[in-house]
Amino acid sequence: MISPRTPERSSAVGHEVRLPGWRLACFDELPSTSDFCLRKAEEGEEDALAVLALHQTSPRGSRGRLWTDPGDSLALSALIRPDAAERKQPGAWAFIAALAFYDALSNGRSSSRLRIKWPNDIVLDGRKMAGILVEAGGGPRPWLVIGFGANLVASPAISGRKLACLAEWSASCAPRSVGERVLAALTHWRQVFQAQGFAAIRAGWLDRSLPVGAPLVVNGGGHYSEGRFAGIGEDGELLLDCNGRVERVITGEVLYGDPTVNALETGRAAGH
Repeated sequence: MISPRTPERSSAVGHEVRLPGWRLACFDELPSTSDFCLRKAEEGEEDALAVLALHQTSPRGSRGRLWTDPGDSLALSALIRPDAAERKQPGAWAFIAALAFYDALSNGRSSSRLRIKWPNDIVLDGRKMAGILVEAGGGPRPWLVIGFGANLVASPAISGRKLACLAEWSASCAPRSVGERVLAALTHWRQVFQAQGFAAIRAGWLDRSLPVGAPLVVNGGGHYSEGRFAGIGEDGELLLDCNGRVERVITGEVLYGDPTVNALETGRAAGH
């Protein structure tokens, strides 16, 4: 869920906007918002820098994938300097980010149509709409870069796959507005984590996740499992009920157990 990354160079110039608790740098175009944040992190940038790009020329996602930017997408990355207490449970950030992203995209609406799929994909009607990439580094002065990517008004055209976009759910699809909602929600859930620990994050995540009992398939690391969603453990691991035997999944690609849904759901949202 969190991967190390070496930053790449960029010469783009943008403008900075001050938001409560954040410095938001806005660009018309970047190769990758996360690569920009990674470079700034290694240069010593402080906590709470966010970068928004209206278009990315080299977006990327989890598991080394390249991503297609259909235009009018959200490409937002946030640089965080976790404090000593926050560093004790680094796996929590995938779930903190998922909660923030869900709340920003739902924009106050609650519905079974919009769900979080473990650990941090956002799906609409069973189709992937948004995803998150969390990267870590920094050695003695650690940093996290959280990349948020969402299809806002259109979805990438990928043969054999059907994706969702935010316009199917909400009329509030402007990248800047969505990005600001993400940052406000990220501040909120970070404060919840600091005050109440991962138990509160876990509870909030489960309220927004796929329902317990949903059929799932996990494929990764040479391991394939079919079962039903049984929640997440105290450290965020996926609990998969395989005919009464509960497996604890640390990593892997999670698909819906219904193959007819998988064909629709496994596509890629915009990258970072």
